[in-house]
Amino acid sequence: MKQGAGRYFSFSADTPSLVHCELCPHHCTLKPGSFGQCRVRQGSEGGIGLPYYGSISSISMDPIEKKPLYHFRPGSSIFSVGFLGCNLHCPFCQNWEISQQTDIQFRTVEPAELIQLAVHSGSRAIAYTYSEPLVHIEYLLEAMTEARKQGLANVLVSNGCILEKPARDVLALTDAANIDLKSFNSETYAKKLGGDLGTVCRFLELAYEMGVHLEVTSLIVTGINDSLAEADGMIEFLAGLSQDIPWHLSAYHPAYKWREPATKPALLQQIKDMVRGRLSFVYVGNVWGEANSTPCTYCGKVLIERQGYVISTPNLEFNKESQSYFCAHCGKPAPIRY
Repeated sequence: MKQGAGRYFSFSADTPSLVHCELCPHHCTLKPGSFGQCRVRQGSEGGIGLPYYGSISSISMDPIEKKPLYHFRPGSSIFSVGFLGCNLHCPFCQNWEISQQTDIQFRTVEPAELIQLAVHSGSRAIAYTYSEPLVHIEYLLEAMTEARKQGLANVLVSNGCILEKPARDVLALTDAANIDLKSFNSETYAKKLGGDLGTVCRFLELAYEMGVHLEVTSLIVTGINDSLAEADGMIEFLAGLSQDIPWHLSAYHPAYKWREPATKPALLQQIKDMVRGRLSFVYVGNVWGEANSTPCTYCGKVLIERQGYVISTPNLEFNKESQSYFCAHCGKPAPIRY
């Protein structure tokens, strides 16, 4: 436990015993002992307390494609760690057992110990994932700094709903990220998800501007964000950043508090068809049998073939000296980062 260790807060000018959390757009006002909407950041006499600092809900070795990251070190395994809590409250949450409650089993692991576990796993990267890692940003900053010292890449899997100052701090230590774009409707974000669309869009802009390898996931949820007009808004926004950002369309299945029918694969295909000529790479996930290949943007040859998490790389080559990928057929650079 590290009470008083929070970095992002201000004291109330009118009531000194109250503290304002400055991590995310909720701007929770906390009295000593009370928790913010994320359930893990707590008001204390000294500012923000972190009673769940180092509380790890899960550790696993995953295919990097599971994050999902399709254009970063394909075919590798990544040491993955999950936390507790979340600053959003999506009614369809797939990981609600660890994101929407804290009364579960966990282990406490200091940042340096976590990175040593990652090193000993044999992986060359660590993913902060499963629930929302950014509500534990102080822990992340320590772990990510140590990971860089140990030669590990930092991968962030997040909802991206934090303010610009902490966003810049964490992105400066991030090598690759998959960020959720859950809707392109401000009212949906605010009233149904408990977040803020503008904040997420700014996080995506910052990640791209700061050179982080960026991929984006949109879970298409029946009755939430399943209109073609909303999909068109997402495409337009992402294309405005870069047409080469990989976009993952994922099928929803009933979970947590949401019982609407599962996403129809035909809808995902319809949205995928809308992308043509606007985004270079769109992938459909959570659909049985869906093949997601990555072509060379120069000659069209298939660089990577995927069936679920099983991949082959018929035309993808890696140059160890430059640590970069290229097409074996035409010799041009591949749209894959190391």
